[in-house]
Amino acid sequence: MPEISVTAARARLADVVDDARVRHDPVYLTRRGQRVAAVIDADDLDRLLEAAEDLADAEAARKARSEIAEAGTIPWEQVKADLGLA
Repeated sequence: MPEISVTAARARLADVVDDARVRHDPVYLTRRGQRVAAVIDADDLDRLLEAAEDLADAEAARKARSEIAEAGTIPWEQVKADLGLA
């Protein structure tokens, strides 16, 4: 059941959810032949969100290293002064 219309899914919601959970593959909901949503296992979603966060963190770290390589670092005393802490 990789794709099912929204109307059919409404009538078979329990089956759609069970299929997504057992197969660990998304069940795509369609409207007029176009995918509009997906039902996926909750644990699979948690893993996907965690992986996306890890990728975002890695990209942010890469960008920060690149900025440091280009511009250098700011001395700690200047940071404290800029923040009104010194």
